[in-house]
Amino acid sequence: QAQLVESGGGLVQSGGSLRLSCAASGGTFSLYVMAWFRQAPGKEREFVASVSPSTRLTRYADSVKGRFTISRDNAKKTVNLQMNSLKPEDTAVYYCNNYPPEPNWGKGTLVTVSS
Repeated sequence: QAQLVESGGGLVQSGGSLRLSCAASGGTFSLYVMAWFRQAPGKEREFVASVSPSTRLTRYADSVKGRFTISRDNAKKTVNLQMNSLKPEDTAVYYCNNYPPEPNWGKGTLVTVSS
C-alpha cells in the first residue's frame, strides 16, 4: 500500500473555498481508484468523492455534489479535492485512500468551516 499524506486543510468561513491535496509515495498509484473520505466530530467516517485510475470517472456523495470536484495527476501521484461553497456541516478531518479503502489511513487534514 502506498503512503498517503493529506494537506490543504484550514479554517474558512461559510461559502468559502479550500483545495485539499493528497500525495502518494510507493505503490502503483495509477492502478487504483482514489477517493476522499471525511470524519466529522462524533460521527463515522464517510465517503466524499472518488476518481477512477484512467477514465477519470468521478463519483460524489449527494451532500457535496455540485460543490466539490475531485481530480488526480498520475504522473505526480496526487489526488486533489476542490471544495467550493463550503458549509459548517463540511467541518471534518479529510482523508484520502484507495477505493475501496485500504486498512491503513493517513493523519488526514482538518477542515473547519465557520458560520
